[in-house]
Amino acid sequence: MIYTKDKEYLIEFGKNLKRLREQKGFSQEELANLAEVSLPQITRIERGVINPTICTIKSLAEGLGVEMSLMFVFETK
Repeated sequence: MIYTKDKEYLIEFGKNLKRLREQKGFSQEELANLAEVSLPQITRIERGVINPTICTIKSLAEGLGVEMSLMFVFETK
């Protein structure tokens, strides 16, 4: 179960992931391959539908070639 306040956080996390991915010029499929994460999982994370594990976030950061801390640089309401 995802609580309302957590849902907002997941949506903002997903928007940040999409922004970082697009800044690097990667498609979702390219990031999925680089991060060794499934394409549907990338899609669900960017939409804020699922709560990624810390290991998945680490893989995404490595795939993007960014510090893991940048994955959490966003504002919530």
